[in-house]
Amino acid sequence: MNYNVPEGSYSTNPYDPVCRIREMKQMIKACHEAGIRVILDVVFNHTYNVEGSGFTNTCPGYFYRTTPEGELGNASGCGNETASERPMMRKFMIESCRYWLTEYHLDGFRFDLMGIHDIQTMNDIRHMADEIDPTILVYGEGWAAGSPQLPEDLLAMKSNTLKLDRIAAFSDDMRDALRGPFSDDQQGAFLAGLPGHEESIKFGLVGAIEYPQINMDLVNYSKKAWANQPAQMIAYVSCHDDMCLVDRLRASAGVKNAAETARLDMLAQTAVLTSQAIPFLFCGEEVMRDKKGVHNSFCSPDEINAIDWSLKDKNKAVFDYYAGLIALRKAHPAFRMADAELVRQNVRFADAPDNVVVYMLDGQAVGDSNFIVILNANRKPVTLDVPVNGYKVVVRDGRVDADGMGYVENGKAVVPAQSALILQEI
Repeated sequence: MNYNVPEGSYSTNPYDPVCRIREMKQMIKACHEAGIRVILDVVFNHTYNVEGSGFTNTCPGYFYRTTPEGELGNASGCGNETASERPMMRKFMIESCRYWLTEYHLDGFRFDLMGIHDIQTMNDIRHMADEIDPTILVYGEGWAAGSPQLPEDLLAMKSNTLKLDRIAAFSDDMRDALRGPFSDDQQGAFLAGLPGHEESIKFGLVGAIEYPQINMDLVNYSKKAWANQPAQMIAYVSCHDDMCLVDRLRASAGVKNAAETARLDMLAQTAVLTSQAIPFLFCGEEVMRDKKGVHNSFCSPDEINAIDWSLKDKNKAVFDYYAGLIALRKAHPAFRMADAELVRQNVRFADAPDNVVVYMLDGQAVGDSNFIVILNANRKPVTLDVPVNGYKVVVRDGRVDADGMGYVENGKAVVPAQSALILQEI
């Protein structure tokens, strides 16, 4: 309804505009003091209504796209779509983002249905942000809910990420290869032990860049690389407008019990948190939150959307595993090389059985250790050949220990069922 006004319902007094502004600034400041950067979800692609909107009151018809028949476009699925390619809409989006960055000291933007916006506008926003702080993060959904009223080659779709300057897009390639397609909650994939998804996962592990060892004909959606750099890909398995991970595993992976759900949950996030891309975790996944099976809970009550924090004690092993993987990633630049050429030179995939992905990281190129990562989605252990000497086990069977949990013996690595094994050279 108004892109430049903080939402009042989060403030202690929504009827006092000063209160809204002050408390949002205090919240962002407190996050910064805690070492947390703050990203704003921006939904420039549509407005709540058309008649009576600020855009219509300013210049009727100008800010919205229409069909050749004169009807409102509806790529947003919400009844209208804005026209980012028109100079004054582009200027509005740039200046609105500038306002949030300079007045509220935000650290980035997540663009809802970014595929509705044109490439030039998105790059102009990126360049404006660079003038303020080059570390500001800009990413979004590289798709639309319908067909936009603008040629696809002009739009900030995932397939056009190569034309975007340091702007990232969510990877549905890796997401659906891990847990199954968005269009069918009951259909599983790698986590369900179904073969044929390994190449798509490899594509996600290198950050959707051009990579010689990946057969793009076997990648589920993308038949060519769509990222210039690995930091242009967001790696994830669930977010707000979809089944959360636990619900999806229950619906599609044929899990037998809570222990199996936990194993597959941790295996999925191992792929996310060892990807060269930017990892994204949906809130509450670290405590195995569910939403009672609701696919899109935007209008569901608190009993569906609230996070039950008592789950942290119930699922402490999962929580600790997430924390351990995050710490491992932070401590080792081998998992975040940040340069496509470094990834191409220093990541190597090995042959593996169905439902297993094996790859090696030559961390010496970034002043780090060498690693071997093995993801096993089978319901039985697998035994693989690995270098004979000099590797300690840092991740095994749902545990992370940077100091090591033993060593590889006799050149054989046994990977327990539905779990990951990570070895570090010493």
